[in-house]
Amino acid sequence: MSTSSHRSPGLARSASMVSLGTACSRVTGLIREQVIAYFFGASMATDAFVAAFRIPNLLRDMFAEGALGSAFVPVFKERLVKAGEGEAQRLAQTTFTALLAGVGTLVALGILAAPAIVFVVANGFTAMPEKFALTVDLTRIMFPFLLLVSLAALAMGILNAFGRFTLPAFAPVMFNVGSVIAVVLFFDLFNQPIYALAWGVLIGGAGQLLIQIPTLWRLGGRVRLRFDWLSPAFRAVLRLFGPVVLGLSAGRVNILVSTLVASFLVEGALAYLSFSYRLMHFPLGVFAVAIGTVALPKASELFALGRRDELSGLYRRAVDMAMFVIIPSAAALAFLAEPAVALLYGWGEFDQTAIANTGFALRHYSYGLIGFAAVRVTAPIFYAAGDARTPMYASIAAVVINIALYYPLIQVLGFAGLAAATSLSSIANFALLIFALARAEIVGSIWRLGLGWFRLIIVASLVFWAALFVPVPTLETAPLWVQRLLDLIIPATVGGLAYLVICAILQVREVTALVERIRRRFQASS
Repeated sequence: MSTSSHRSPGLARSASMVSLGTACSRVTGLIREQVIAYFFGASMATDAFVAAFRIPNLLRDMFAEGALGSAFVPVFKERLVKAGEGEAQRLAQTTFTALLAGVGTLVALGILAAPAIVFVVANGFTAMPEKFALTVDLTRIMFPFLLLVSLAALAMGILNAFGRFTLPAFAPVMFNVGSVIAVVLFFDLFNQPIYALAWGVLIGGAGQLLIQIPTLWRLGGRVRLRFDWLSPAFRAVLRLFGPVVLGLSAGRVNILVSTLVASFLVEGALAYLSFSYRLMHFPLGVFAVAIGTVALPKASELFALGRRDELSGLYRRAVDMAMFVIIPSAAALAFLAEPAVALLYGWGEFDQTAIANTGFALRHYSYGLIGFAAVRVTAPIFYAAGDARTPMYASIAAVVINIALYYPLIQVLGFAGLAAATSLSSIANFALLIFALARAEIVGSIWRLGLGWFRLIIVASLVFWAALFVPVPTLETAPLWVQRLLDLIIPATVGGLAYLVICAILQVREVTALVERIRRRFQASS
């Protein structure tokens, strides 16, 4: 592996590169969700697929992008900086071997124990034997996805450590493309067409891994089995990995509990929550995850070099950058939930009832977007400092809050109470992390940061609320998709422009920096 020709770009530039790739991934992900909505609607088969895919997908968050990235990248980067490329490569090969053995065994056990797993996770399905059996079959088909995506996450971590952010950000596009192609091509080959989507998950997972291999090869990475599991570097990964897994497990237990609860609610509840959750994740993935992905290796390098002041500045820039974009995104989702769902999902088998219920759930996921995004940017700072315990404790506390809120909120909001509880607990999670950063003196005055974010919340809420009153022309003879596009785009555009103008008047740093960058480019071109 070689880094001799690599020059690390700045945070904003790197984040923009990741955002571009992630945006393509999220757009294709939305297309994938639209295909599912069009072909299957909010049906019994869709509920079964959501429950079945949730099982390997939750483990993927722990063993792949979540825990593996957070534990592996800081240690790999430190080896790269302090011990050289040879030591870093040996660590990568040892981690690859451990993943192959550990996750491969887990996949085999998951396939064998699928009936028991579904019984625990979606016990409400037992009242409908056909639905339960379908969920078991789909779980068995999709469980190997966990191994594919774990290896893809290892490749992503190595590339990110070398400053290669764009290709890993584009890799999930292959997963979405594979899923869509499988549904379109194989829909009529099965008596139960949802099986085509399950096989598409495996095809897409393989594509997500394979697309990264050529770049890894050019960097000098080689696939070799290395059983050096007692080496100090690999033990350092495990020391981080354990607490991260426990912290993420707490959050995943919460999702499993919500799946269990939803399985007893109205038909389609799992589908409504899944479609709205995916839509909420679009801005989260494009902006917050991109910033967190770029911040982790940079923060790890700064911590390894003992440059604490720069680490603090990196965090403040990263979290402010995320909040500047995420807060108006959350407001737009809250006020324009139903028009967004109608445009993106409201076709084919996805009827008006599904549109209204998914929009209702999205409205209550929207404010949680702020908490999810802030946690995505804040947690990597702890991992870079070798502290995986604080995010773990915060995550466990958030899960307790979440589960405690389920019953009262379901009584008030029905199935959307699950979304509301998740959102409120995500905000609590971030509050615990930011106070811990303040105690560690990694961040300055949290009240000053909070005041700036509160100002953005007020501005974004007012402009998108006011945008609802902007008249939208009714086109009697136009296709329905044109009218739905206008119903969303016009108020969203008005709200977005008003937000930027008011932020410019208030001299919000991100806007002034953007204006200055545009001015410099204009002067350079002239």
